Amino acid sequence: MKNLKEIHINETNILLNGNLVKGGIIPGKIAELTRTVTIQADTLVEGPLYAAQMEIHGGDTTVTGAVFIQKELHVNSDAKGQIDFQKCVASSSSVVSRAQKCELSFHSDINAKSVALVNAFVAGSIYADEIVLENCVVIGGIFATQSAELNNCIVGTFNAPTLHIDGTVQLLLPTGFTVEKISHTPAARMYNLSLADLGSLYRGVEQSAESGRIEMNMEVDDIRTTLSDEEVQKTLHAYTVVGKVLAADLVDYDKFQNHFLLTAAALGPQLLRTYDFGVDAQGKPKQLIFSEIRDLFFGILTGKIEVKPMDGTFNISNFIR
Repeated sequence: MKNLKEIHINETNILLNGNLVKGGIIPGKIAELTRTVTIQADTLVEGPLYAAQMEIHGGDTTVTGAVFIQKELHVNSDAKGQIDFQKCVASSSSVVSRAQKCELSFHSDINAKSVALVNAFVAGSIYADEIVLENCVVIGGIFATQSAELNNCIVGTFNAPTLHIDGTVQLLLPTGFTVEKISHTPAARMYNLSLADLGSLYRGVEQSAESGRIEMNMEVDDIRTTLSDEEVQKTLHAYTVVGKVLAADLVDYDKFQNHFLLTAAALGPQLLRTYDFGVDAQGKPKQLIFSEIRDLFFGILTGKIEVKPMDGTFNISNFIR
């Protein structure tokens, strides 16, 4: 990032361009509760941010503290560069970014009434009434109270009353849930990465022969489940590969290091130190770095990094033993 000019916040509306804001942006009086924060480019906010509305026109922009916006947090569609929110982001209304050319990263959770993102990386989970994602990676899960749409995404899991998918959708955990059956386009495909050797892919070494991506059939892999208590009965559709994961339970799953990798991505800036992840293809130590974890998952998403298909065969004598 360029040399930044330190600025002290004491105005109603704030325009930042090439500025360093120490201590964050927090209202000090009632008039400041309704201010708009506009970031042009090259801005670092060291601390939390509270505003009625926030607009980001370009990177490189970083907010190190938690963010709460009364109305809309909006990233312009022509924004470029890196935009990082290192703590949780919340809005009473919406969080929107349709920027195709910027690297937008949320290092923690997003909580809003509606969330619409393109080309974004979310290390935590998304909680909203309505969620629309395109070309996104969410390490946690998407939890919608009304509806969700996924187009060419990787997500940890999903839980929504209704879900529509297009393109290729890949899950990091074995199961996702909906109330209604998933609607999808004819070209839509769903895969599960819970048995993929993400650790080897991150280090750039050969994947384990026992690992692989599992293709999911949205008709066959749909298990209808009824949950009930004394007052309420609810029916869910569980889209799961748990049976296949159990059949592959003889695999030494821990050696894939998936859990360690995903946890490091989710914890992000909360980690007190950088962890070694073994050695890469050149025999050099490979560290768990947020930007490189982001590159791994977007490489998988775009097809630059290929996850081998899971071998669906096994030897029955293994079960006898």
